[in-house]
Amino acid sequence: MTITEQVDALFEEMVEIRRHLHMNPELSHQEITTPAFIADQLEEMGVEVRRGVGGRGVVGTIRGGNPGKTIAFRADFDALPIDDQKDVLYKSTVPGVMHACGHDGHTAALLGFAKAMIAIQDELPGTIVLIHQFGEELSPGGARAMIEDGCLEGVDAVYGAHLQSKMESGRIYLRDGFLQASEDAIKIIVHGFGTHGAEPHQGVDPILAASHIMVALQSIVSRNADPLKELVVSIGKFHAGDADNVISSNAVLEGTIRVFDPELRILAGQRLRTIVENVAIAMGATAELIIETGYDSLWNHLAETDIVRAAARGVLGDENVVEIDPVMPVEDFTYYTQTKPGAYFFVGAKMDDESVVYPHHHENFDFNENAMLVTAKVFAAIYFEAQETVMDSILVDLDSI
Repeated sequence: MTITEQVDALFEEMVEIRRHLHMNPELSHQEITTPAFIADQLEEMGVEVRRGVGGRGVVGTIRGGNPGKTIAFRADFDALPIDDQKDVLYKSTVPGVMHACGHDGHTAALLGFAKAMIAIQDELPGTIVLIHQFGEELSPGGARAMIEDGCLEGVDAVYGAHLQSKMESGRIYLRDGFLQASEDAIKIIVHGFGTHGAEPHQGVDPILAASHIMVALQSIVSRNADPLKELVVSIGKFHAGDADNVISSNAVLEGTIRVFDPELRILAGQRLRTIVENVAIAMGATAELIIETGYDSLWNHLAETDIVRAAARGVLGDENVVEIDPVMPVEDFTYYTQTKPGAYFFVGAKMDDESVVYPHHHENFDFNENAMLVTAKVFAAIYFEAQETVMDSILVDLDSI
């Protein structure tokens, strides 16, 4: 039996695992039963397991019987504070919490891959490291804590995948270089002087000052940033006052900075501070800026991305390996590729029925479970591609993967 056939035989088991996790989600940095379930699954397979890595992470190790590289694969397992509204048998049983981003599918796919690979453990070259990560959805995330706790020690390269509900099923989407943006959360507090709405000259209007700040912020992208480099500065929240005839004392703006280039990220923060402070002064107010640094931008290494390309083409054919532009959502997989060579890619997981296709983080989110098969098969192909030479004794027909 080839690895492909072994993975196919495990599909129903992957579906069962995914649906169990979907029905029993846990929020970021609050995961207790999920990592225990994952560790138990791995131990039942005969995988060497470390629990509590970085706090709540699980790391499995499959040591092959032949010399070779150590290749790591990562899946995240945290859920989101969203109420599941789908009408399905595997709907979340936890009010206000659901897997609305596919992390349950990532976990099931990595477990399926592990079970297929441990079946030929003695014939494998090198070592497989299975990183099951907590807390991806909520900064500071779990990646850095797990890395600090040694999950990448001895690893030669690291790979990860994310299911995508809006991308065509049966395809892999990737690029080398920047794949996902960095994120910084911004909060601007404008201090004025409250007064009666009929006597604005008696006070300092923070709403007027905040409005001018919001307009001036648009100049960062249009006049300060290189037009050939992507940058987004968006305000998503504006709050001031509670009555229509009272000028409030304070106004609060909240938003996000998304960018790929680290130097442009610094420039955006500097210009933001200059604009906020000086526009406020010009309007007779004062302002304070709080920037909460989020995840760095995600960079895919060329050699490792080429390995993914070759592996995915072997699994799916050239026509189903799609080069894409970088995207603005963020991902803490970046810290793995900052530490070791690696690559991250997307797996198309669009439902066959267009009426049930929803974006990530939506209350009706779901995905095509066949994407778990694709993920597990591509992981297997990546592993052998990364080993460069495969011994004749390995029971895998790579041409059929």
